[in-house]
Amino acid sequence: MPLSPGDSPGFLLWHATLRWQRDIATALAPLDLTHVQFVLLACTWWLNTQGEHPNQLALARQAGTDVKMASQVLRTLEHKGLIRREVDPADTRAKRLRVTDAGADLAPRAIAAVERADARFFQPVPLDDAVALLSRLAHPET
Repeated sequence: MPLSPGDSPGFLLWHATLRWQRDIATALAPLDLTHVQFVLLACTWWLNTQGEHPNQLALARQAGTDVKMASQVLRTLEHKGLIRREVDPADTRAKRLRVTDAGADLAPRAIAAVERADARFFQPVPLDDAVALLSRLAHPET
C-alpha cells in the first residue's frame, strides 16, 4: 500500500529541498549569484585559501557538479570578474582556477549569507542531528 505524501520520506525531502533552495536563492540574490555560481565560487575561494589552484575537473568533483555545467558557470563567473581561468603550464588542455580580488571579497560575504539562511532553515533541528542525518544520506558508503 503506498504511503500518503505526508508519510513519504522522499516526498518530504523533495519539499524540504525546494524550500531550502528558495531560501538560498533569496539570500544570494542581493549578491547577484545563483546557487551554483555560489558553490563554485566558494569552493574555488576555499581551495585557493588552502594553497590549491584546482583545474575545472577537480573543482567540479569538490563541488559535486557536472564538469560541463561547471565549465559554463565558471565562464559566467569569469565574465563577472570573480575568477580567472588560466592555462595550466603542465597540461595546456586544463584550466587552473583562481579567484580575483573581487571574488575573494565576495566569497566570504556570500558564505556568511548562506550560513545565515542555513541557520534559519535548520533551526528546528539540533545542528548535530541535522549534520549526522545529512552526512549519512550524502555519503551512505561511509
